[in-house]
Amino acid sequence: MGPQIPAEAPVTGHGLNPYAPERVYYGDEMQANYRRYVAQNPSRKADSRAGRGEPKTPDLRSSKYLINVEPSLRELLATEDTNRNLQLTIEDIGPKDLKIHDLKSLEAGYDDVNITGTYPLSNLLQELILAKDSGKQEIVLDEARITEDPVSRLSRRIKDAFWDGLTRRIDGSVIEKVGLDEKDWTADPRPRIYVPLNVPEQYNYYNQVAKERPEVRLDVQWLPQELTVENMKALNSKPGLLAVAMERYTDEKTGKQGLRGLPYTVPGGRFNEFFGWDSYMMSLGLLLSDKVDLAKSMVLNFCFCIKHYGRILNATRSYFLGRSQPPFLTDMALRVYEEIKDQEGARDFLREAILSAAKEYLSFWQSKDRLDKATGLSRYRPISLGIPQETEPKHFEHTLRPYYTKHNMTLEQFISAYNGGSIKDADLDNYLLHDCGVRESGHDTSYRLEGVCADLATIDLNSLLYKYETDIAHAIKTVFGDELEMPEAYCAGDMKPHIMTSKEWEARAATRKAAIDKYLWNEEKGIYYDYNCRTQKQTTHFAATTLWGLWSGVASPAQAAKLVKSALPQLEMYWGLASGTKECRELNGPSRQWDYPFGWPPHQILAWTGLLRYGFVDDAKRLAYKWLSMMTKSFRDYNGVVVEKYNVEDRATPHIVEAEYGNQGLQFEGVVREGFGWTNASYLCGLQVIDASMKEALKSCTLYENLEKAPVQNGVAT
Repeated sequence: MGPQIPAEAPVTGHGLNPYAPERVYYGDEMQANYRRYVAQNPSRKADSRAGRGEPKTPDLRSSKYLINVEPSLRELLATEDTNRNLQLTIEDIGPKDLKIHDLKSLEAGYDDVNITGTYPLSNLLQELILAKDSGKQEIVLDEARITEDPVSRLSRRIKDAFWDGLTRRIDGSVIEKVGLDEKDWTADPRPRIYVPLNVPEQYNYYNQVAKERPEVRLDVQWLPQELTVENMKALNSKPGLLAVAMERYTDEKTGKQGLRGLPYTVPGGRFNEFFGWDSYMMSLGLLLSDKVDLAKSMVLNFCFCIKHYGRILNATRSYFLGRSQPPFLTDMALRVYEEIKDQEGARDFLREAILSAAKEYLSFWQSKDRLDKATGLSRYRPISLGIPQETEPKHFEHTLRPYYTKHNMTLEQFISAYNGGSIKDADLDNYLLHDCGVRESGHDTSYRLEGVCADLATIDLNSLLYKYETDIAHAIKTVFGDELEMPEAYCAGDMKPHIMTSKEWEARAATRKAAIDKYLWNEEKGIYYDYNCRTQKQTTHFAATTLWGLWSGVASPAQAAKLVKSALPQLEMYWGLASGTKECRELNGPSRQWDYPFGWPPHQILAWTGLLRYGFVDDAKRLAYKWLSMMTKSFRDYNGVVVEKYNVEDRATPHIVEAEYGNQGLQFEGVVREGFGWTNASYLCGLQVIDASMKEALKSCTLYENLEKAPVQNGVAT
């Protein structure tokens, strides 16, 4: 009659959840409860339709499968994974049919049931691997867990698993892992951390870690007090992590107080350092996942960076000290504040964030190197520290070949000599200035910016700084009684302590808007373009960043209407917004990853938000649905894949991107562990944009062009 399940104490369903996080679902307690529940409840024959992935409303009465993990996993891969890549996708040509034990049907004398179809079998593969990871040899598995509709499953996995897989902290408990750098090309790569001079408690802490754990070979260094170009370049021979915020805590086991790093999320599983604008985008998803504390700690890490490094960094490695990334701190902080404003300390949290943002704005983005005085607009114009160290050793080989050939050197010899200052070349200096500007913009690489970035007043950066200005004004007026003291501790450069008011920040916003209207807005074409401050001309191509004028609120209602009418037809593709226009791509050379036909999550999120801000609800819903349907279809058909970017013109395999740097998130075995940070966030954000009927249609991956004519059965489009 099949497996014997012990009855033991009655189980009424309390504590059982087919959709519990894997760490709970495959825990000893819930698995034991499932076995008792099955033994105590009436049996019924399994619904064979469920194996084909048809939507249904699951409950605790759905079928339960008893599975021997390792043998079932071997059989599943042997018969179904015909591509032998440890994934089950629509490209595999196996029978798409696996027989397993149904506990209830066995008790009632029925035959075993068959799980059929790519999607349920792919989910089964993932669940078996997760169970194996939990140390389980035999499991009770809910039918509902492998037939769950893809929208619910992807949303659940983002909230319950992906964020956990992307969460990091920097302290002694993990320094041997996070301190190592895969981009450390020196002769003796080792964990190394640089600590600012005014954080002696961290310096002492890490030295104690190094003393207690000599096998780690942790190198603890003071960061130079003055971050001059020479000092920053000197760090290239010993690259390392940059310290971030820590908190005091009491060890529950020992009762002793200690320090631990404030947690943050990273863009992808291969990263360990704290990143710039990726963190803002991820925070939007964290807030929708009830992870407010994590989003809050990321704001505090940004504040730490501004306090000690003068800016939000590209990422917290020593070779990123010369450049920042698109600034989003004020919006991020205000969103977190709205979630915690009734909690003790919320006002102090916002005060620290607003003062930090004001410092970054005044001393960094408005500094003489970045502010173009003729226009009053700011530029991505970072400090070049030589050949960017985060690139692969051969990344610049083609570009540098004429230089090292001229000096009769090898590539490695030339890089060492140039970075060390013994060889100087003005042309190469200029090339690398623009290259680093592209990297600072977050859009590396794109024909829009290549070779000119440091000279451009871009619509993206100036929209973000306009948002800083209006956000700071709003916070001062509504939270701080229209007066906020800027103390000495937050002053840098030419800044002086004073009382900030909303009026001064509103004046800055008005001045910037006037400059944006004069230099970046093209009334005839109804588009925001970038402006070349050197040639004193607007550029001739635009990108999805033109829509950041909607997100920031800098566009007038009339400008917004023209922009939507002019830009969307050129940027909207089959699956959503492309990063740039097809025309710009065709006039240049090989594909660049931030150009047509590739679509990126940040561009989608900011566009949806901007469109909603100006009342273009239908456009926002349409674009969001296209993006979500692409992600959902890829997730369903390709073993749960979630990637960094997509080809929004490829109807069959949009997750396959052929461009420099490839596509993060494609390489995994059996089960996706983290997705990709801002892509995860885009999915949760998009679900907030579309309406209920669209969400139902999305569950069956209904394409947008079929949305209105899709019949609905039991609330689900078919």
